[in-house]
Amino acid sequence: MCCDPKEVVKEVTLCLYRASPTVNQSCQCGAIQSTPYCYNIFEAHGDTGDFVDRGFYSLETLTYLLVLKAKWPDRITLLRGNHESRQITQVYGFYDECQTKYGNANAWRYCTKVFDMLTVAALMDEQILCVHGGLSPDIKTLDQIRTIERNQEIPHKGAFCDLVWSDPEDVDTWAISPRGAGWLFGAKVTNEFAHINNLKLICRAHQLVHEGYKFMFDEKLVTVWSAPNYCYRCGNIASIMVFKDANTREPKLFRAVPDSERVIPPRTTTPYFL
Repeated sequence: MCCDPKEVVKEVTLCLYRASPTVNQSCQCGAIQSTPYCYNIFEAHGDTGDFVDRGFYSLETLTYLLVLKAKWPDRITLLRGNHESRQITQVYGFYDECQTKYGNANAWRYCTKVFDMLTVAALMDEQILCVHGGLSPDIKTLDQIRTIERNQEIPHKGAFCDLVWSDPEDVDTWAISPRGAGWLFGAKVTNEFAHINNLKLICRAHQLVHEGYKFMFDEKLVTVWSAPNYCYRCGNIASIMVFKDANTREPKLFRAVPDSERVIPPRTTTPYFL
């Protein structure tokens, strides 16, 4: 699936993909990080990034999403999250998982090439902006997102970085993020951006929400989290957001697969002298 990533995940040459108007309904999924039981979530829907790390099945999860994208290229949109990065995946588990399963880093290298081709944002029905993280002080209009060069490693700062790292918070405008990347942004910033770009909603992921989803700023922004029982211990509910049109949305909640049905690979210990 990764040998020709441009043909699998390429939407357009720009960072902002304009999704087709909703027909019957469309669905927005949040971060699913290494959740192999995501098969029941996807029925020709989209996802807002963070497919790998912090789990046992990142590679299988990513492969499954790419298969869906290959089968329904016009109905599945995969957005890049902050974990679709060479640097982050070497820290949070995906690199080690590929090494363990294949004995080398080739699979990881192929996957990171796919990451570089993922779209950073999507616009649904011209009025719903989907992005992994949030807003950027360097971006005032959607056209500025379109000009970002996406085929690269996520930078440490700047507009590209902010789109996948920023978080909404109860601040006046902008504040330094404790993550060390991106920004904290408030209601005033969100309302101004929505007004300038004629948006009804900004749909993002990036932060664990124990209830599955959370509206903020007079429902101008929603965080959608689609990984139940995150890291196998948080006990959170997950959600997807179903849109019939730009004005009609409905959250769908679901819980994790019971522990009795969950398959966790056995730990392997590398011989000391190897």
